This record gives sequence, C-alpha cells and structure tokens, in this order.
Amino acid sequence: MNSSVKKILLLALAAGLLAGSGQLQKSLNHDRDTLGLTHAAVLENAPPMLAFTTVALGGFRGLISNFLWMRANDLQQDDKFFEAAQLADWITKLEPTFTQVWVFQGWNMAYNISVKFKENGPGDYSDRWRWVERGIELLRDDGLRYNPNDILIHRELAWFFQHKMGANLDDANVYYKSEWAREMAPFFGANGTNFTELLSPQSTNAAVLREKYKIDPVFAKTVDDKYGPLDWRLPEAHAIYWGALGLDAAGKNPDKVKPDDFITLRRIIYQSLLQAFHHGHIIVDPFSHSYSLGPNLNIVPQVNAAYEEMMSEDAQNRDHIEKAHRNFLRDAVYFLYENNRMAEANKWFKYLGEKYPDKPIIENQPDSLPKNLTLDEYAVAVVQIDIGETSQERVTSAVQGLLTRAYYELAVGENDRYENFKRLANKVYQNYQAKTSGSKGDQRIPLPPYDTLNRAMINALLDPEKGAPYAARAVLRTQLGLPGETIPTNAPPVAPNAVESVPTNSAAK
Repeated sequence: MNSSVKKILLLALAAGLLAGSGQLQKSLNHDRDTLGLTHAAVLENAPPMLAFTTVALGGFRGLISNFLWMRANDLQQDDKFFEAAQLADWITKLEPTFTQVWVFQGWNMAYNISVKFKENGPGDYSDRWRWVERGIELLRDDGLRYNPNDILIHRELAWFFQHKMGANLDDANVYYKSEWAREMAPFFGANGTNFTELLSPQSTNAAVLREKYKIDPVFAKTVDDKYGPLDWRLPEAHAIYWGALGLDAAGKNPDKVKPDDFITLRRIIYQSLLQAFHHGHIIVDPFSHSYSLGPNLNIVPQVNAAYEEMMSEDAQNRDHIEKAHRNFLRDAVYFLYENNRMAEANKWFKYLGEKYPDKPIIENQPDSLPKNLTLDEYAVAVVQIDIGETSQERVTSAVQGLLTRAYYELAVGENDRYENFKRLANKVYQNYQAKTSGSKGDQRIPLPPYDTLNRAMINALLDPEKGAPYAARAVLRTQLGLPGETIPTNAPPVAPNAVESVPTNSAAK
C-alpha cells in the first residue's frame, strides 16, 4: 500500500472518528441538559478560533481546562496574578460556559492585579482603574455573551459596583467613582436621571449605552421606577441594575436556580440601596467643579420596602436584617428631620416606634425607647452625637440639615435660634475637618467647602419653584442683604430687575 493511499485512509478514519465524536458529544450534552448539568453547547456568534476549539477538541478540552485550572490556582496561591490571568483566559476559550473561570478572571483583574498599581500622581489611580474596568468588561461583555442567563456572573458584576467601586475599602475608590460618573454623565445628564432622552427612539446615546455598556435604558427605567429615583452616575445604581437583571434572568430559568441565589441577588440590591441612601446624591462645588456625596433622601420608602422583602424571605438571617433595618430607620428619621422634611420624619419616626417599640433608639441609652421620646428630643440627641462623628455622609447631612433649619428660623424671625443652628452647623463641620485632615492615608471623600454647602442651602431655599414660600424667600433676601427676585405674576410686588442667585461675596454670617 503506497503512502498516498495510507494518507487517504488515515484522513478518512480521522474524519469518521471526528464525526462519531460529534454525535457522541450531542448525546452527552442532551443527557447533561436533562440532568441540569452544564455542558459544551454550541456557541452562537463565537470567534472562529473559539468555535474551532470547542468543536475540534470535543470532550477532551475539559481535561485540558482542568489541568490549566489547577495550574492557575497554584499561580494564584503564589501571587503570580498576571500568569494566572493568562491561563484563565485560555480556560475561557476552552470552556466558555464554565462560569467559575469568568468570575475568577474578573475578580483577579479587579481586585488582585489592580492593587499592584499605585498612584501615578496625587489622586491619580488611572492604571488601577483600568484593571478594575477591565474586570467589569470581561464579565459584562464576554462572560454574559456566552452565559446570558448565568446568575453568578450577574451577581459578581453587581458586587463589583457595590463593593469595589461603591464602598470605601479601596484607597482609590474616590477615583473610581469620579471616572464612572464622568463616563455615565453623557447618558444620564447633569442630575443622573435623564431617561427622557434615552427612551427616545432616535436617541444615539441609548444605542451607545446598549452596545458599549450593555445597559438597556428601558430596563434601567423599570429599575429606577421601582427602586429610585437613583443617580445613575454613581455605582450603586448599576449594582442594583445588574442585581435586578440577574433576578429577571433567574425568573426565566427557575429550575436551574438555587433558592439561595435569589436571596443573594436581593441582598445585593438592598445593600446597594442602603449605600445609595447614605451617599447617593452628588454635591458639586461650582467653583472647583469637584464633588462630594450626601444622602439621597428620596429613596427612603424604597429602602424600607427592600428590607421588608428580605426579612420575609431570609428567615435564617432575619435577626441580623432587623437590626440593620432598625439602624436604617433611625438614620432616615434623623436625616429627614435635619433637612426640614418634617412630615416624612414624623411618619418614619412613628413607623420606627410601631415596628420596634422595645428597642432603644439612642446609642448607650437603654431607656431611649420610642414611646419615651419626642421626635425633637431624638433629633437633638443624635445631633449631639454627630458632633463627634467622622462619617462623611452623616456629617454632610448634619451640616446641610442644620443650615436649612437655621435659615427657616431666620425667615420666621427667630434670630437667636438661627444663630444657634448656624453655630452648631459650623461646629459639626470644623470638628469633622479636625478629626480627618491629619489622618495619614485617609481616603474618605472630603466635605465640600463650608461656603459651598452654605450657598447651596441658600440657593435651594430661594428657588422659586421648589424652595421656601414666597413670603419666606422675601424675608430671607432682606435678612441676607440680597436683591429681590423677579416678580411672579401671582405674587405681591417686589424690587424689579432682581437677580435669582447668591453673590459670591454674600455668604451668610
């Protein structure tokens, strides 16, 4: 038998074996699918090399990927993260439906590799941010491409936004937030809630948002309607989005989802909502254009509803959730009171007393049961505690609330109370600055300048549409030495040609 015939026979044999392997693989995939196991399904829209690899190697690629997985774990243990990332990349090409590898590689990039990079300059963590964003892109763009309904990948994406970017455990978290806000601002506008333009059929921004960031504006609006209003320039909104999208995917495949997966996703949502409540509002300094974060008081009912849902579904951790819920309600009452939203503060103070009548609401005061205190007594006690606080969001809320109360007192002629609230606001602010300015390596988001907070409160109160009543605005302008505002058609006459702004040299005393 000559060599040409041998080659033809060998090729025919190889082709036959490959065809038989393909048929056997189909049978195995059918059995694994019936049993609810993962399997090497045919990939749609896969790159040619990946499509070839998954078909040519058949079941053998599982053996190869197992070997590479063990090697990647060894490299991870030896802190050789870059080498481990390369092996994980190979494994995703061999086993693109192997969820754990996508999660491993995304986590490795966002957490392990990123922290190998230090500041390029004061406050410049661009190299570190590049790896964090690459970890997000890997899961969002590639992992979900081949595993669109996978709960673990959705959960991990939500966690990256909630924990890596939203929390303050990474000393570059301020940089992450700034960069993400800069990327999202063109889509969601100056207030972070611009859905009107995004939902327009002619919106080019909506197309970019879908294609580049894999965010569906319609679903995002559904999320905002249920949990918001959220500021979509901040990471918490996106943590909630990916958690909600994971729940949606889980609902479409309930037979393949463990009950704990539902609880985990809902837990991420309510934890992210709590973070958004504490620091989900951007305060921009109009002069330096820097920003700080304050509480989002508009989502109190949504945060409460999320806690109620978790307590009803997670019986095993109900005690812990109840404790967190009670702490949230205490903060909500306090923040609302400070910001002169008295009707809401009264509502939630009453709810707190009905929900937890036998639990003290002031730290280290066992007799401070809701039935023993009025709302005013509770709020004053907490303000006194806050004078010693070093939490940025609590201090920001305290200063804003005290300034608002001060100007309301000024408007009604209570000059002594006005001076007292202004003095207390300044004392809380200066105390925070003194306690944090000398902390080595402290990476808290700084408070905006005191004059910026003061000016913002004055502008808010003098806003003709959303501020204080007309008569109160007129008194404030007189007391603060400001020109009168433009005459509304239905208001008493005031000085004409007024300017609706606070002059830069007219900060309140």
